[in-house]
Amino acid sequence: MASFLATKRLRKEYIAIQRKSIENIVAAPLHSNILEWHYVIVGTSESCYEGGYYHGILRFPPEYPMKPPSVLMLTPNGRFKTNQRLCLSMSDFHPETWNPMWSVSSILTGLYSFMLENQSTLGSIVTSEAQKRRYAAASLEYNCSSPVFRKLFPDLVEKYRNRLETTKLQAVSVKSNHSENSDDAPCKEPSGPPRNPHRWNARTFLLCASLSVAVVGILMYLYKSRATSATG
Repeated sequence: MASFLATKRLRKEYIAIQRKSIENIVAAPLHSNILEWHYVIVGTSESCYEGGYYHGILRFPPEYPMKPPSVLMLTPNGRFKTNQRLCLSMSDFHPETWNPMWSVSSILTGLYSFMLENQSTLGSIVTSEAQKRRYAAASLEYNCSSPVFRKLFPDLVEKYRNRLETTKLQAVSVKSNHSENSDDAPCKEPSGPPRNPHRWNARTFLLCASLSVAVVGILMYLYKSRATSATG
C-alpha cells in the first residue's frame, strides 16, 4: 500500500504530466494502484528505434520518493531484456545514487537516453540495428495484444487500427489496379512465325499457271488428233 507521501507525490506528478507531456513519452498509473505506472517510449526519427512504441513499467515502493522504483521493459526492443528489472542509476538497483528530486519524467527521459547508447548493464542485450528496426516495426501490434496497454493508451490502439485499415485499403487498391491492367492488356499474337500473304499469292499464281499449261497441252493434243483423222 502506498504511503500518504508517495500517493501525494505521484498524483502531483501525474497532473504535471497531463499538463505538460514528456517529449516522445506517455505515462499513466494503473487506476487500481498508483504505485504501478505504465509508460510508452516512442522511438525518435534517425534512430534504429524509429517508428517503435516501447511499453514498460515503473514500480514504485511505498517509500517513494525516498526510494527509487524498479524499471522494466515489456515490448521486445533489441536493447533490453523484457519483463526483467533493469540496472540503471535511477532504478532500485542503485538506491545509493537515487535522488528524491527525480520524478517520473526524469526517470523515463533518462531511460530513453540510456536506450540510445550502447553501454552495457544488467538486463541489456546486444542486437543489430536491423533487428532493432524489425522490433520497432512490430512493436505496436505486439503492444495491442496487452489488455493493460489497450486500457491505458487508447489513442495508440486507435493509431494501430488506422494503420491496419490503411494497409488493407492499399492492398485492395493494388489488387484492383492489377486486375484492370490485366483486362486492358492487348491480345497476344498467335504463336509461330507470321504469315506472309504475298507468299501465298505467289503459290496460287504458280498453281494456276501450271493448270493453264496442262489445259492448253490437252487442247492442242485433241486438235492434232482431229486434224490427223480428217486427212486420213
